Amino acid sequence: MKKALRLVLKLLFAVITLLVIAFTIVFYSVTGEPEPWQHPGHVNDVTQLNPIAVSREFKPKSIYEISKLVRQSAGPISIGGARHSMGGQIAFDHAVYLDMRDFNHIVLFSPKEKLITVESGITWRAIQEHIDPYDLSVSIMQTYANFTVGGSLSVNVHGRYVGQGAIIHSVQSFSLIMSNGRVVQCSREMNPELFYGAIGGYGALGVIGEVTLQLTDNCRVERITENMDVSAYRDFFTNTIRDDSAVVFHNADLYPDDYTTVRSVSYYQTLNTATVEERLKPKKERYRWERFGMWLVSELEAGPWLRQHIVDPIYYSSDKIVWRNYEASYDANELEPTSREAFTYVLQEYFIPVDSFDVFVPRMAAIFKEHRVNTINVSIRHAFPDRESLLSWSRNEVFSFVIYYKQGTSVAAQQEVGIWARKLIDAALQTGGSYYLPYQLHATQRQFEMAYPSASDFFALKSKIDSANRFTNRLLNRYDSRKDNN
Repeated sequence: MKKALRLVLKLLFAVITLLVIAFTIVFYSVTGEPEPWQHPGHVNDVTQLNPIAVSREFKPKSIYEISKLVRQSAGPISIGGARHSMGGQIAFDHAVYLDMRDFNHIVLFSPKEKLITVESGITWRAIQEHIDPYDLSVSIMQTYANFTVGGSLSVNVHGRYVGQGAIIHSVQSFSLIMSNGRVVQCSREMNPELFYGAIGGYGALGVIGEVTLQLTDNCRVERITENMDVSAYRDFFTNTIRDDSAVVFHNADLYPDDYTTVRSVSYYQTLNTATVEERLKPKKERYRWERFGMWLVSELEAGPWLRQHIVDPIYYSSDKIVWRNYEASYDANELEPTSREAFTYVLQEYFIPVDSFDVFVPRMAAIFKEHRVNTINVSIRHAFPDRESLLSWSRNEVFSFVIYYKQGTSVAAQQEVGIWARKLIDAALQTGGSYYLPYQLHATQRQFEMAYPSASDFFALKSKIDSANRFTNRLLNRYDSRKDNN
């Protein structure tokens, strides 16, 4: 007995020593600033997998400058913001590239009506900093706050908000700079076809200018977590989370490598005192712990087990009460690896009808295991239907599976990802679901058209208002139904 105990202690000491060494190496190699995403004359996204040579780059600062540039330029135009789309959605070969990040002012703000009008290049973080003193919060946005508003509308983002769904539900109106330079107002009452086409339209119809958003109240939220078998999750969510108006945020992390256990993470409104003093997350953090955690999961064979059984139980063991704005102000730089040269971190996302949850999960797990996918995290969210956007990804009530994984940057590695991604797309389509368009362009034309059955109407609208195809990018060019694509 004593001999066995000594052996266990030696093994435990060896594991701890290894982790300390690994932590030291990774922790002190993180600089806090990601590598450059582009080279002169090229535009790239965060993955660094899609360098695109453009003819010129402009950083407009007003609607007038955008309109003038569109009128006076010739050839294709592409539009980019924070550059977190991952498959050429922000640029096109030899196009004029509009970098919208200097078009970033607050135009109007009405705390009483809970409305704000902003220029589309502004980040959500900048909005949060402006509205937090008034105890207001963004209604719907993605988890990370350093993306631009225009980019978020263009991909019709969603977040972890319970009882919500796509961002289109919180958009009141916006202006759109057309291919002839004319500026039009778009809402559900004015030019509704442009409103429903441009949100989730990936810049195909024009440049989104000033955006009016519906805000909501800020509040304190308390984190409650629970572990369970994945087979119990759908009923748990339906019975305890879905219709509870006190729940603001919710997601569930599905643990690799067996994909049979989930950790439910919910944030409930509370009047209790916050355990974190800051109302927004501090800026310019180095995120060494977060990056070390991702390195641990993706590099060590025992990494997923360590995360599930040691790291997460410690992380979630303490009570946490924060402001809603604090939980909504994450910085995407916490996801940055120390280098993206040989390997890179990438996202995919799949939307599955709620009744098909138990069918899709084992199929997804089997594909991951067959292809030895280096999965860092699978986050499960929920969204109510969006029957407004032409390229809606949630025509029905869905669970979304946000997959964050590590892949090689070689051609062979990218081709291998394409193989298993198409299998996942087929698995989603077989359940009546779909996949998300801001990521790598692995889907076939058939898969795209099955996932987005209104795509033909979308491209017909584009033909009507942009007959010269001025606004384009690699995504639009790849799946344009007016062309003969394979």
